[in-house]
Amino acid sequence: MNFANTKKYLPLLKELVSRDVKIKYRRSFLGMMWTVLNPLGMMVVMTIVFSTFFKQAIPHFPVYLMCGQLIFNFFSEASNMGMSSIIGNAGLIKKVYVPKYFFPISRVLSSFVNLVTSFIALLIVIIVTRTPVHLTMLLVIFPVIYVLLFSMGVGLILSAIVVSFRDMIHLYGVLLTAWMYLTPIFYPTSMLEGANTRVARLALFIVTHNPLTLFVDMMRDVILYNNIPTLMDHVKCGSICLVVVAIGLFVFKKLQDGFILKI
Repeated sequence: MNFANTKKYLPLLKELVSRDVKIKYRRSFLGMMWTVLNPLGMMVVMTIVFSTFFKQAIPHFPVYLMCGQLIFNFFSEASNMGMSSIIGNAGLIKKVYVPKYFFPISRVLSSFVNLVTSFIALLIVIIVTRTPVHLTMLLVIFPVIYVLLFSMGVGLILSAIVVSFRDMIHLYGVLLTAWMYLTPIFYPTSMLEGANTRVARLALFIVTHNPLTLFVDMMRDVILYNNIPTLMDHVKCGSICLVVVAIGLFVFKKLQDGFILKI
C-alpha cells in the first residue's frame, strides 16, 4: 500500500463509499431505515425460535442474540461486497488509474456505515427488554474496530483471489453458512463443553479458535456483562487483525498486476 497514493486519492475513497451506500438503497422507499429494520426483524424471528432452547440459560437473550448477529452480519456483508469489488468495477479499472485496493476497502467501509446505523436497533432492543445500561457499553468501539479490520483483511484476500477463481463466489457462500453455525450467535459456547463425541469436540475447538467468537464475546462483555476487556483480549484480537490485514495486503499486491488481463 502506497501511503502517498492513499492520501492523494482519499477524496475518491470517500466518493466510492458514498456511491456504494447510495446504490444499495437506490429506489428503496425506506432507504437506510432497513439497516435498523433488518436486524430487528431477524432478532424477533430468531428470538422466537431459539429462546425456547436458551431462555433459561441466557438472560436478556434478545440483546445476547443481537450482539452476535450484528458482528456476524457485518462481517458477512463486508467480506461478500469486498470479494466482488474488483470484478464489479472492471469498467472503471480499465479506463482510469485508481489504487485498486480502494475498491475492496470502500465496499467494507460502506458496510461499516450500515453497521453503525444498525446500533440504533440494538439500542431499541436494550430499552425494550430493560437491559441494564452502564458506562462499559462505550467500550463497544473496540470489538467494532477489530471486526472492521478483520473484514478488510478478508475482503482484500477474497477480492484478489476471485478475479482468477470465480468459483470462490459460490464456495464462499457455503463457507459463510458453516462459519455462521460455528460462531456462537444464538447459542452459548458452554453448550458444547463436556461433549464426548468427536464431532462435538471438533466443533468446540473450531468455535473457540474462531476469530469472530473473540469479537462477539468482547461485544457481549461490554454490552451485557459490564466487563472491561482484558489486555490479553486486546492482544488476541489485535494480533489476529494485524496478521489478516498483512496477509490481505500481501496477497492483493502480489496478484493485482494481473487483474487487468482477467476482469
